[in-house]
Amino acid sequence: MVVHDLRRLRFLREFEERGTLGAVATALGYSPSAVSQQLTVLEKEAGARLFEKAGRGVRLTDAGHLLAGHARILLAAAEAASADLAALNDEVRGTVRVAGVQSAARRLLVPAVARMMADHSGVRLEVLEVELEQALPELRLSAVDLVISDEYDGHPRPRPDGLRFEVVHEEPMRLILPVAHPLAASGDPVPIAALRNEAWISTVEGTGHHAMVLGTCRSLGGYEPDLRHWVYDAEVQLELVRTTGAVALLPRLALPESDPALAFRDVAEAALGRRLVMVTRQGRQETALTALVRVVREQARLLGRADGGLIGRGDGG
Repeated sequence: MVVHDLRRLRFLREFEERGTLGAVATALGYSPSAVSQQLTVLEKEAGARLFEKAGRGVRLTDAGHLLAGHARILLAAAEAASADLAALNDEVRGTVRVAGVQSAARRLLVPAVARMMADHSGVRLEVLEVELEQALPELRLSAVDLVISDEYDGHPRPRPDGLRFEVVHEEPMRLILPVAHPLAASGDPVPIAALRNEAWISTVEGTGHHAMVLGTCRSLGGYEPDLRHWVYDAEVQLELVRTTGAVALLPRLALPESDPALAFRDVAEAALGRRLVMVTRQGRQETALTALVRVVREQARLLGRADGGLIGRGDGG
């Protein structure tokens, strides 16, 4: 077989990962008909049937899965070749796309991006705020180049093959209560078990934070929490605590230094923590990505030193 355009192999790889022509079109910015045309050309070049009918859509045949496996290898080789060529030039250039959860984006990625822009004017940096469940597939497909994810004690994240994981920051989890809550008065750690009858806030089902809130209430409190609010945005979670009296469990980076309406308390039963994890693809990296990885590590060290003196501060109780 002869494939004249690596783009068509990327379409095939995307289809294997995403499962529908519509999802591939959305991810790559093409119309579904354009994706279908490119894959039809690839099938002719391959000289084998790559797709078969499956209900109202299509799925890969054995030959399709086989070629998709080779596509991953060829696309990785092309990426490595690009990195090697870029390394010959001392000037750091290129486009780097980064993604991260909200608190990591605000406190870690944005400062790192600002430093990169100041130090390397030839690098175009793009930032996407997204949960890990969406980010890892995009990373594996080269739609993004670096992801900052989070991982909670007792709830490890999956670590798919082909990706490199590095813990860059660790921090405590804090209970967030209205300052007038009876359990906030003393300033002592608050038992999860004592919050059985409270309304709770978490992110949506299927996310790491949601699993952590459920798991914490079950394992430390012995109950199913009354989850009434499902919110990604930490600022919205804090406003719900202020205005509705609900309670939340959030990492230190998501919290303001002080708020007269809120009380930040430790968990009494156990020391709960969160880790920020930098995820990149394995293999050779573009020079610009290598520079950004270095800056993220430096920014994480600065963040750890700065936040060390803030733990335990910042409440109105």
